[in-house]
Amino acid sequence: MGGGVDVRRVARDVVLIVVGSALYAFGVDAFAVPEGLAAGGVTGLATVIYAVGAEHGLYLPVGTQTLIMNGLLMIPVIRTGGLRYAARTIGGIVASSLFIDLFAPVVPPLGGGDLLLCALWGGVICGVGLGLVFRTGGNTGGTDIVAQLANRRLGIPVGTASVIVDALIVLVSIPVFSLSNALYAMVMMYLMCRVLDAVIDGPRSERAAWIISQNHDRIANAVMYSLGRGCTEVSARGVWSGNPKPMLLVILSNREVGMLKEIVSDADPEALMIISEVHEAFGEGFEGMGRR
Repeated sequence: MGGGVDVRRVARDVVLIVVGSALYAFGVDAFAVPEGLAAGGVTGLATVIYAVGAEHGLYLPVGTQTLIMNGLLMIPVIRTGGLRYAARTIGGIVASSLFIDLFAPVVPPLGGGDLLLCALWGGVICGVGLGLVFRTGGNTGGTDIVAQLANRRLGIPVGTASVIVDALIVLVSIPVFSLSNALYAMVMMYLMCRVLDAVIDGPRSERAAWIISQNHDRIANAVMYSLGRGCTEVSARGVWSGNPKPMLLVILSNREVGMLKEIVSDADPEALMIISEVHEAFGEGFEGMGRR
């Protein structure tokens, strides 16, 4: 197909970014900002600043704040990151910031003052929205950009940096709102991350099975011709005995695990089989990498 632009994929990404940003903004305006839930990230910090400004008669829109803060953070990313990633991230930042300010005057608080309800529904809706944006390969800025910068400048692992930044924002929110609000903000933040991961990974549930058996040939044939899955033989050696022990690697769906157990049990009841969860599987028998 050459190196041309995939118009259909670009169109899909635009739709996901717009819809995801709108959902995220709705969750922020309906559940987080009205109840003072600063659930980490730039939006959480903007929520704190918004509340402080309101106490002093200043109107500091949360969306405008996030747009300015993320704009400053994006400068080093644009210089060092890929063009596609930067374009999708800028799209997510601009769309989510605009929707937050557009929805703010019209979206009513939906939690009724119940912090747990706000944390739960805010986490779910914001998580779904962010997940849709992340599926395009971009994001809505905030903690991810700060974590990447901390990793490049200070050598701090990205995951650790994200936790530190979010924790600092939650701590800053305590004197502005309350300790109770901060604790519920952590619930919202955790749920948001879990839902985001679920949206990115989708409903798929692949498993990886490692099998060590003397009857590996029989098992491999059954996997390929009865189960219809590919099978890879990996050379291994028993440390105690020093004898070669071929090991089979099979990637399969969760619903096929039971059938694989029957195949292995019939071929060799003494076989060693290890099954682990797979984050993603692409290629023959699974989704192609270009379809996400």
